[in-house]
Amino acid sequence: MQTTDLSSVSHPSYGVADFEIAFRDHFEPMVRALTVAGGNREVAQDCVQDAFSRAYVRWRRISRYDDPVGWVRHVAINRMRDHYRRETRKRRATEKLAARPEEQMPEPATEEGLWALVARLPDQQRIAASLFYVEQLSVRETAVAMELSEGAVKYHLHAARTKLRQEWRQVP
Repeated sequence: MQTTDLSSVSHPSYGVADFEIAFRDHFEPMVRALTVAGGNREVAQDCVQDAFSRAYVRWRRISRYDDPVGWVRHVAINRMRDHYRRETRKRRATEKLAARPEEQMPEPATEEGLWALVARLPDQQRIAASLFYVEQLSVRETAVAMELSEGAVKYHLHAARTKLRQEWRQVP
């Protein structure tokens, strides 16, 4: 059976049948490639499946691209990168928490008091402090996440630290 390679054909009116051809011809090769790249076939399948799902919803537009299969491949690779970033962050957080000796952990009453103080911070300060200190994002990453300038994030972090320091001294 002869199959069509949609990555080399440019036609403005691809339809559902063309999507099915693209899926049938390219799903398994993409999964194999991402399995080699990432070392996990299940993750690769999930990423390629998600990419094709996203393409299906937008197929009227994507099918008009010079390389619609290339778009799907790009999305699958990004999904795989996202997966491994999340896994790395999760592993680092787990290792960091496991490495903390128990005597360094705050007393429950102290921790509750701190969370109560943090909860009273203005939204921007609370979000900036949470992203920076809890998720341990950089100032730049926090700025991107909050859609603020790096200077604004630094201001909110400074204001949050100042307010927490002042209020913490007043806690009995």
